[in-house]
Amino acid sequence: MAQYNIGYFVGSLSSTSINRTLSKALIKLAPEGFEFTEIPIRDLPLYSQDYDGDFPAEGTALKQAIEGSDGILIVSPEYNRSIPGALKNAIDWASRPWGTNSFARKPTGIIGASPGGIGTAVMQSSMRSVLSFLDAPQLNAPEAYITFKPDVFGDDGEVNDESTAGFLRHYMDEYGAFVQRVLAVNAPGHIGDAG
Repeated sequence: MAQYNIGYFVGSLSSTSINRTLSKALIKLAPEGFEFTEIPIRDLPLYSQDYDGDFPAEGTALKQAIEGSDGILIVSPEYNRSIPGALKNAIDWASRPWGTNSFARKPTGIIGASPGGIGTAVMQSSMRSVLSFLDAPQLNAPEAYITFKPDVFGDDGEVNDESTAGFLRHYMDEYGAFVQRVLAVNAPGHIGDAG
């Protein structure tokens, strides 16, 4: 039985997304007690403040999915050295209306795969800045910039290279421990908690 429910974003809308493949691998390599549910972003309209007074169902569902998760995992490509537009749009929706930021205090991990050598490092740097503003605690180490090699990753999430599998397993173990630490600190009645 799952003790922790993790919502995850795949930052690509592509049907052949290598980051979706990476997300399947991460779920298979995650520690016991963690269950993962994808938070869809495809059908969100482009965010505008005009929606704040009458939030559409897609925006409400997004916020509820984040708020109902114990932690958030972002698995995303890098577009033009930054965050993909669809993912940034989802983050903007989740932070609105003002004063209802769904990311606040959610333990968050960021990882991404790219065919290139820098493996989404610049996107992750941009994402860290956004998440810091949104008061989302982030797993800072280990950093995970994955150079995607088709012969290493099966479509079903199998990882065919033990070194890569070991690294990703370590990342997920550290992410799992981070989620537990953040939730323990944020628990009601914890010393230092204003509640």
